[in-house]
Amino acid sequence: MIDLRAPASGTVTLPRGHRWVVVDVETSGVRANAHRVLSVAALALREDGSVEREFSSLVDPGCDPGPVHIHNLTRERLAGAPRFEDIASELADILAGGTVVAHNASFDYGFLDAEFRRAGRTLPVQQRLCTLALSRRLDLDLPNYRLATLAEHWQIQQLQAHDAYDDARVLTEIFLRSAGMAQTLQLPLPVVNCRSSKSVYPASVTRVPCRWKNPGKLTDAGLVQGMKVVISGSTATPRTALAERLTEAGLDVLNQASRQTSVLVCNDPVVQTAKVRKAMAESIPVISERHLDDLLTRVAPGEPKVATVIDVVPQAQIPVEIPQVVTAPAPDDTAPAQGWALQGHKPKLWSGRKVLLLGGTHLEAVMMRSRIAQLGARPALNFTAAVTDALVLGGGESDKRMPRVLQRALPVLTPDDVNAAVEKGVIPPHMRTEARMTAPVLSLGEVTDLPAKITSWSVNIAWKAEAVDDEFDIDIVAFLLGSDEKVDTDDDFVFYNNPVFDDGVVELTIDGSSEQCVRVDLASLPAECERIAIAAAIDGDRTFGDLGAVSVSVDSDDGTAATFVLDAGTTERTMVLTEIYRRAGKWRLRAVGQGYDDGLAALAVRYGVDVDA
Repeated sequence: MIDLRAPASGTVTLPRGHRWVVVDVETSGVRANAHRVLSVAALALREDGSVEREFSSLVDPGCDPGPVHIHNLTRERLAGAPRFEDIASELADILAGGTVVAHNASFDYGFLDAEFRRAGRTLPVQQRLCTLALSRRLDLDLPNYRLATLAEHWQIQQLQAHDAYDDARVLTEIFLRSAGMAQTLQLPLPVVNCRSSKSVYPASVTRVPCRWKNPGKLTDAGLVQGMKVVISGSTATPRTALAERLTEAGLDVLNQASRQTSVLVCNDPVVQTAKVRKAMAESIPVISERHLDDLLTRVAPGEPKVATVIDVVPQAQIPVEIPQVVTAPAPDDTAPAQGWALQGHKPKLWSGRKVLLLGGTHLEAVMMRSRIAQLGARPALNFTAAVTDALVLGGGESDKRMPRVLQRALPVLTPDDVNAAVEKGVIPPHMRTEARMTAPVLSLGEVTDLPAKITSWSVNIAWKAEAVDDEFDIDIVAFLLGSDEKVDTDDDFVFYNNPVFDDGVVELTIDGSSEQCVRVDLASLPAECERIAIAAAIDGDRTFGDLGAVSVSVDSDDGTAATFVLDAGTTERTMVLTEIYRRAGKWRLRAVGQGYDDGLAALAVRYGVDVDA
């Protein structure tokens, strides 16, 4: 068997066509629009992986440094450091024309972009590569993809975690080894364009979480803290400044009107904007900016939001659902998600295996993937480091990946092997018996509970990496739904033009050329949100039959809760992939796979989004 690990740095050749610059930032928080960069490091690499040029500096943010217990950057350490505008020119010089490499690259890129904007400059970066996405694409056999976990896997010594320079140094070694493995596996690197051709949703008003409950619609008694306010049309005061004033008064400022809106501010309601029409339909009071100024002089105190404590309903009282439920029964709910399969239920016959299908018709592949999932194995979309077996269907012997299967001496299975395992519980004698620790593999319609003590999840969606050069334009979207299965406002539709809901409670990121992610903070979701539906849409005339299988993995920082592969698509252009929903005091996850032949606009309308004709 060949060794997939890439050679040590200094003996590798990085992919040409890029000027690779490894970057790390330490920050005062997690929101680029509100928090600041405290330190930054950038290492420009030569083709052989050695460092050609480097830059590193502390940064005085002019504000509280935030979580000092993480980055150890106290006010005292930052005192006397340059401001970002003082280092912007030198940093821009090393970044210019480079492809930025970072761990969770959308985070680092977002902070650098915000800082350059504050300095009156443009971040000179067009492309980025996320090593988190690269590690997922390689499918490394690890419980999670934290930087420390990857460093240990690649045997790289960390000297000072959460130090920008040392993290960049460690990440450089991780990138070199990961890029080498990708080359061995013939997997393309997940480079994405930072300046997407799709327009960015105009963030005219950044929503700030409100501390007060919504008291309802505006009455003659005046404004009350917690009221939801929407602004429509032109205003005498710049809209962002007006929104900040409303927020400081304890009001909840949104971009779209809904039935929960308390009042609409509009200086010219005769102009029938969509917001005005919505206000009229929902009997929402409409006031002028001058009237608002008068009301703001006397805002009544509101009722603080109190965290709701939900009693867990005993299992016997939980309503029975039609789909099969895969239970994660760790009694204290503290065990990492990655260990559920070993702690909670008896592993299935092929648990821990990942099987790559070669050849066959679309229907044959769908049937075999379904049977593989029944056995507890994961169907593989790409030839990755985690593939344990190859299932060869008709014509599979001539697949371009077959030589690599033989080179790695992987067991080669036939449909008869799969059928015998399903029908008789027979393990093929040529299949290796070792199995990796793995999260539950869900079949279509199956449900699993998410651990109550883990509230931040990443829903990672991926498809065949080789498809990126085949003109597929795929959009991942999310709908925040109420009890009526509809969005309350168009702001509850997260997509490429509106990638962030409520300052990061739900966020869409494009992490690679064949992978996108929806991050969800369940603890911060509005109480009226009962369900999040996550879907995929293919632009143009291509279909899911053309695209092939789609993989979904639901991950926390500690590990994976569940994975599943959806591959029954034929003529569909949109597909609901998964749902996260509340049931009996718990958050649950369902593998859906419901497809539709029409496009994204029609799907959005089904969920109550007001789509312009």
